[in-house]
Amino acid sequence: MNHFPIFLNVAGKAIVVSGGGEAAVAKLRLILKTEAHVQVFASSVAPEIAAWQAEGKLSVTSRALSKGDVAQAALFYAANEDDAEDARVAALARAEGALVNIVDNLQDSAFITPAIVDRDPVVVAIGTEGAAPVLARAIKSDLEQSLPASLGVLARIGKSFRTAAEALPMGLARRLFWRDYYLGAGPKTLEADGPEALTPALEQLLAQHLSAPEAQGSVDLVGAGPGDPDLLTLKARKALEAADVVIYDRLVSTEILELARREALLIDVGKTGFGPATTQAEINALIVEHAQSGAYVVRLKAGDPSVFGRLDEELDACAEAGISYRIVPGITSAAAAVASLSQSLTKRGRNASVRLITGHDTKGFAEHDWRSLARKGEVAAIYMGKKSARFVQSRLMMHGADPATPVTIVENASRLNQRILATTLAELASTLAEAALTGPAIIFLGLAPRETARAPQCLEALA
Repeated sequence: MNHFPIFLNVAGKAIVVSGGGEAAVAKLRLILKTEAHVQVFASSVAPEIAAWQAEGKLSVTSRALSKGDVAQAALFYAANEDDAEDARVAALARAEGALVNIVDNLQDSAFITPAIVDRDPVVVAIGTEGAAPVLARAIKSDLEQSLPASLGVLARIGKSFRTAAEALPMGLARRLFWRDYYLGAGPKTLEADGPEALTPALEQLLAQHLSAPEAQGSVDLVGAGPGDPDLLTLKARKALEAADVVIYDRLVSTEILELARREALLIDVGKTGFGPATTQAEINALIVEHAQSGAYVVRLKAGDPSVFGRLDEELDACAEAGISYRIVPGITSAAAAVASLSQSLTKRGRNASVRLITGHDTKGFAEHDWRSLARKGEVAAIYMGKKSARFVQSRLMMHGADPATPVTIVENASRLNQRILATTLAELASTLAEAALTGPAIIFLGLAPRETARAPQCLEALA
C-alpha cells in the first residue's frame, strides 16, 4: 500500500482548483460535496462551473494561478489539461504548503481522489492506487446498490446521541448498544415511524441497556482454517469482526488477522516447533484474564481447533474460571491440502479410513501403530512432520512399508505460495532436506497428486 487512506477535515478550509475545463468539472462535482471554501482559477470556465459560481457554491478568479493564491489551502488540484501549466501551478502550491493532486498524473501527486459512495455522514472511499479505476467504479456501483439511502439518516441521529450514550461503560457495553441501534431498533423505527421517531427510540434503547446486567466476558475458540481467508467460515469471520481481544497462533495468516477490528487487541502466542514458544499455561492465563475483565476473546487457531490444537486444555481453563465459551470449527489443513492434490482422503477399494497423526508431541517424536500404518493402501495425514520425517520414514520401513509408497508434502496449503512435492517413502527425508521448507506442511502417506493436479503452478518437481 503506497497511499495511506485518511479522511481529511476540510470544513471551513480552502480547496483550490486551477483549471476550468472538463477535468476541473469532474473534480469539482466531488469537492462541492464538502463544506470547504472552493476557489477556482482559470481564464475561462465551463458552463457548469459558471452555474456553481452563480449559486454561490464556489468562487472563480478569471486568471491563471499565481504566487500566493494557494496560501492556507488544505488541498490543491492542478486540472488545466496542460502538462506544463499543471507542473507550474503544482510547484507553486507545494511551496505554499498544500497537498497537491495533478489530474491524471499519479507519480507527481501527493494524494489520490478516491471513488466515493456518499451516505453523509457515512462515506465509503474506494481506491486502487491508480491501477484500476474501472474496478473502483464497479465496486462503487455495487456499494451504491447495497447501502440504503437511509443509512445517512441513522448515522446523523446516532451522532447527535453519542454524548448521551457515554452513560454506558466504554467498550463492549457501548458497542452492544450501538449495534442494537444500527442493526435493529434504528432501521425498524425509521421504516415504521420515520426519522422523527429515532431519538425517542434511542432514549428507550439506552434505558434498556443501562438497566441490563453488566456484560460478561466470553471466549470463542475459533478455527482459522489453513490460511486462505476465503476458506474462513462465516461464523469465524463474524467472531473476528466483533472480538475485543484476539489471541492467535503463529500459523494464522496475516490476511485473516486483517479481518479483526482495528481496535481489537492482538496477542501473538505463536509456538515454534523445538524453538521459542509461549507455554500453554501462559496462553490459558491470557484467555482467562481478558475474559474475566469483560472482554469478548477470540482464541484463533490455525486449521480446526479440535485437531492437534490443545483445545481441551483451554476449555478446561475456561470451565474452571466459570467463563462461557463456544467452539467455532475450521477447515483442517489436511482437508485443504488433499484438495490441492485433486484427491480424496478416503476411496472405495483403497482405504476405508484415514488417520490424522502428529509427527511429534510434548515428549518428542510421537509413536503410533506403525505396523498397521505400514500396510498397503493405508492413508495418513501427518501434521507437524517436517522435523520428524526421518523418524517416521525409518519406523514405517522397519515395520514392512513398501519404500515405493507414494508420499506427498503440501507446504502452505491453500495459500498463494503453496508448494506440492511428490516423492516416495524411501525419498521422504532427502526430499524435505532438499526443499528447505519454511512454511507449515502436511505430509500425506499413501497419496500422490492426481495427474490433473500436476500443473507447473501447483507442483514443484525436484531434480
